[in-house]
Amino acid sequence: MSWGTELWDQFDNLEKHTQWGIDVLEKFIKFVKERTEIELSYAKQLRNLSKKYQPKKNSKEEEEYRYTSARAFLATLNEMNDYAGQHEVISENMTSLITGELTRYVQELKQERKSHFHDGRKAQQHIETCWKQLEASKRRFERDCKEADRAQQYFEKMDADINVTKADVEKARQQAQLRHQMAEDSKAEYSSTLQKFNSEQHDHYYTHIPHIFQKIQEMEERRIVRIGESMKTFAEVDRQVIPIIGKCLDEITKAAESIDHKNDSQLVIEAFKSGFEPPGDVDFEDFTQPMKRTVSESSLSNSRADGKSEPKFGGKSKGKLWPFIKKNKLMSLLTSPHQPPPPPPASASPSAVPNGPQSPKQQKEPLSHRFNEFMTSKPKIHCFRSLKRGGAGPEDFSNLPPEQRRKKLQQKVDELNRDIQKEMDQRDALTKMKDVYIKNPQMGDAASVDHRLAELGQNIEKLRLEVQKFEAWLAEVEGRLSMRSEARRQSGLYEAQNTSAVNSCAQDRESPDGSYTEEQSQETEMKVPATDFDDEFDDEEPLPTIGTCKALYTFEGQNEGTISVAEGEMLYVIEEDKGDGWTRIRRNEDEEGYVPTSYVEVYLDKNAKDVYKSLEKISE
Repeated sequence: MSWGTELWDQFDNLEKHTQWGIDVLEKFIKFVKERTEIELSYAKQLRNLSKKYQPKKNSKEEEEYRYTSARAFLATLNEMNDYAGQHEVISENMTSLITGELTRYVQELKQERKSHFHDGRKAQQHIETCWKQLEASKRRFERDCKEADRAQQYFEKMDADINVTKADVEKARQQAQLRHQMAEDSKAEYSSTLQKFNSEQHDHYYTHIPHIFQKIQEMEERRIVRIGESMKTFAEVDRQVIPIIGKCLDEITKAAESIDHKNDSQLVIEAFKSGFEPPGDVDFEDFTQPMKRTVSESSLSNSRADGKSEPKFGGKSKGKLWPFIKKNKLMSLLTSPHQPPPPPPASASPSAVPNGPQSPKQQKEPLSHRFNEFMTSKPKIHCFRSLKRGGAGPEDFSNLPPEQRRKKLQQKVDELNRDIQKEMDQRDALTKMKDVYIKNPQMGDAASVDHRLAELGQNIEKLRLEVQKFEAWLAEVEGRLSMRSEARRQSGLYEAQNTSAVNSCAQDRESPDGSYTEEQSQETEMKVPATDFDDEFDDEEPLPTIGTCKALYTFEGQNEGTISVAEGEMLYVIEEDKGDGWTRIRRNEDEEGYVPTSYVEVYLDKNAKDVYKSLEKISE
């Protein structure tokens, strides 16, 4: 099957067909281009979609992704991003393997087709030229034959005419012979031209045209094979990314299967658990009795006067509201004989300490007012150092519920430990650099890094102090939470044993004139073990000395928080006068307290003072 033998006379149709084949190839190229554009657009839209729903950095959304369902959604977004990347790979591969290759091939195909059809036209023109030469030789031979016949007839006529001279007859005879010779020559030329044309025609239709058409056929078959291969590549490009897309889908399925509803529920507890105890039942207040309104021990309106409920295993352990517990605990600490030295009061009497314990016979507020105060109140301060300076800042997260405060403090400790590690790494690197400079002075001055090493040492010391401070707060919170859980475990047993005792206790606490007393509550407050104060204050690091002082006069420290000094005695200064007329000093590790600033002459160490002030700024 050859176009040269079967289609020897279909030159024009072959030309049209091959042009159609090139048009089909260009149409396929255009189709692939549009497909790549669709893939790119789809990938871009998928990426934008994934980016749109990604959590923003340093936003509240990041905290939400600790839940397994949110993490599964985040994994889905990431896999969709990879999924989009595979569509970009499809586009890139189709562009390079199909569009680019076929575009170059079409250009080559057009040049080859043009060359083949140019050769075919040239062969066709040649055979047409040979045919024209044959026709011309044939017409010339025919004309010469006719002229020879006419010349012969004229000679015979002249020869038969008796009136014609002999010379005219001879002339006619010579003319007839000449014409016959010319006819013979034309015949020979015509015969030669005919043979030549037949040979050329044979070569044209059996050699040249078949050869040219065979090349055109091969060209067309290569085009067909090439477009078929391109279609296979078109499918193969998709097939190559199917395993990766399948992995993306498998990862999405795996992420969905990793969702743990129980774990998420537990995370909700950890995220929002306040550590408060639920309030106890509100007792019935009988207004029909001819006496003043009594307040039950567990009512909200009496929560201000209640003592510290956590360690009271000997009394009724009802659940108390946390903001009121904090305040009552603070008031009990103020009246405790084991409390650390409070800030020097403006007067000599310790009863002038602000926020002192309220009278147990204060007028009760309506229940709705107390409930509103519970909803809007902030946790009270725990540290007397904060109390002395006029209130607690947010540094110790005391504005948070106990459980949330513990988490925040733990995070702060971890963050500070990471900062310490970074500073230590820098210090180690500088130490190595200094050793290199010492061994090779030409590389640098070893003294140039001493200033930076000193700064790093100070930074590390400050950070360690911060860690100790936050660890103390953390230990305090964890101790309270453990006491709460212990009290909660024992409260059930105590409830069953002492229900009747509480009712009788409420009657016993009624005074003869019908008023309500809080003596039992106050006695319970005085029974708070000294370990509470260890939790509150003993974990704190002792203040560093910032200088020395000399006692100008003898001072008898009779009030709590003060210390006695003798005239001429040398002591250490650990805290400057804050404007209240008192200076905090230390005699030894166990003896420290406040003395009037006017009684001592202070010699501050400049470097220690700077460090102290920087620590003060950090803590504030």
